[in-house]
Amino acid sequence: MSKPATEKTVNGTIQQELGFRQMVRAQFRKNRMAVWSLRFLWVLIFIAVFGSFLVNERPLYCKIDGKTYFPVFKQMAVDLGWSAWESQFVINNWDEHEFETVIRPLVPYSYNTQDLRNSFVGPFDKQNVKSRRWRHWLGTDNLGRDVVAGLFHGTRIALLTGIIAMSIASLIGIFFGAVAGYFGDDKLKVSGVRIFLNLLGLLLAVFYGFLSRSYALSEGNLAKELLKGVLIFSATMLLFNVVARQLEKLPIVKKRYRMPADLLIMRLVEIMNSIPALLLLLSVVALFQRPSIFNVMGIIGLIGWTGIARFIRAELLRIRNLEYIQATRALGFREAYIILRHALPNALGPVLIAVAFGIANTVLIEAFLSFLGIGLPADMVTWGTMLREARNAFEAWWIALFPGLAIFITVTVFNLIGEGLTDALDTRQKS
Repeated sequence: MSKPATEKTVNGTIQQELGFRQMVRAQFRKNRMAVWSLRFLWVLIFIAVFGSFLVNERPLYCKIDGKTYFPVFKQMAVDLGWSAWESQFVINNWDEHEFETVIRPLVPYSYNTQDLRNSFVGPFDKQNVKSRRWRHWLGTDNLGRDVVAGLFHGTRIALLTGIIAMSIASLIGIFFGAVAGYFGDDKLKVSGVRIFLNLLGLLLAVFYGFLSRSYALSEGNLAKELLKGVLIFSATMLLFNVVARQLEKLPIVKKRYRMPADLLIMRLVEIMNSIPALLLLLSVVALFQRPSIFNVMGIIGLIGWTGIARFIRAELLRIRNLEYIQATRALGFREAYIILRHALPNALGPVLIAVAFGIANTVLIEAFLSFLGIGLPADMVTWGTMLREARNAFEAWWIALFPGLAIFITVTVFNLIGEGLTDALDTRQKS
């Protein structure tokens, strides 16, 4: 828990005692590379969030036959299933309409816009365009797709993959690490009926949540079907635990058994770490009939939690014996409350470091898979797919240079942020 800044006098001088958060922030700011990396990360996030308003073949605003349209916002509604395009916008391309008034984005191309008159055109080559406004400033690929538009879309895919994958890994790692670190091998006591019902509930939850719905997961809207599966899984486990809690009130099932939580979880971590992550990832991705970026996100998250679990476990092994935890336990609070309210908030610092490095690793994995053409739709444009195009045309140096720089800079940014957090959260730096 962070404590507010206070002042105390020592030998006639006033010293400011900074809280933990202020101290970490001040220590982080001493690392200039980390600070600039964080600023550049905000630029990447801005590009990922607002890229559709900067790079798009659809106008931001236009007026056709006396009617006003906002095509970029309209497309967002269409993607969400809230609206549909009129037939005239489905049949004709956007450059074929006669606009009375039009305001276009900075780059008037989408990532999948094909300008066949300018395929494999370099940044400095002569281009067959109507005016400089329509120039491809970083060149095009073999289908005439704009490199700038591809870079912007690749930024969104890379950050989305990294953030979602590490969010999944963090939830799993924090749960297992907290259980292992807080309870150890001798503090977790569970009734036999709860063990039995949780094992039974786990089997049924996995079956009804995912296995029985494998067709829907592979052929339907993956994000929607995956959310349904998670809800079914959670509801099933919650139901069995509610039943177990009621049955535990019976005198016949009050006996509790000691569970070696730390031993079991750490053996699971060792098993996961013993399997090459890339081999496991390729094997699981091959099981899905329909390639999807969400498959890649979920699989990376499911295999990338072990490092976070070990960080949390190490922190809670130290924190669980501190005085404020002992005092809270003596007051009669439940263990779940102590973990969520007092123990975990003080153990999440190292998780930020693991997440920063994990996102950098995820960006590399996503680029590697898309470079190989594995696990992603064939028409999706990412930094990796752009590099794959460069493999077939060595003379098109711009297709290799700019996506390669984007991957290098993004990975470096997250690594520098991770190093800055490592130094800032080091307790030896508090002085």
